[in-house]
Amino acid sequence: MYPLRSVRDTLPGGRHHYGARGVSDQLEECMTTQPKSARSRLDPEPLPRRDWLGLASLWAAASAFLFATLGMIRLPKAAVLASPSKRFRIHLPENLQPGQAFVPSGRPVAVFRDESGVWALSTICTHLGCIVKPTPAGFECPCHGSHFAADGSVTRGPAPQPLPWLKVSLSGNSLTVDAGAVVPSGSKVSA
Repeated sequence: MYPLRSVRDTLPGGRHHYGARGVSDQLEECMTTQPKSARSRLDPEPLPRRDWLGLASLWAAASAFLFATLGMIRLPKAAVLASPSKRFRIHLPENLQPGQAFVPSGRPVAVFRDESGVWALSTICTHLGCIVKPTPAGFECPCHGSHFAADGSVTRGPAPQPLPWLKVSLSGNSLTVDAGAVVPSGSKVSA
């Protein structure tokens, strides 16, 4: 529409056409004529975007390194705790009646005494490894209902095998039970 615009100079006052002076022209003049205020040396220097991104990535890398180091420091600790010894001492109570089961706390064994001697049975069910509970008739598994006689034989399944007899040794009034050593059924230590 204005083919000569690029060739001709601007009109006086910085306008490209004749007419009233626009508000945008006044604003532009106001912005260019006022001096820019000098920044004080006490004002913090603005952080450019590139510097901010660099610092953010530095902090991210440092935190990743810190968490990896903490994980490696934690590694040498054992993940599995040592199990208690399978060989332990039990002090038999004086009032243990013949045929009555004595179950020491925290141990998966039951100790019996009769006229012919002392013996111990494992109280771990041979079906799925639950701890059986003593009953007047013997033992009962609370998990799946297996029943065992006082000598460890299965009276009602689903347990496939009898409770194992454990190796015992007697010294004075204390009994040493080796839960890791199975002995034939009927092996008793004379009291």
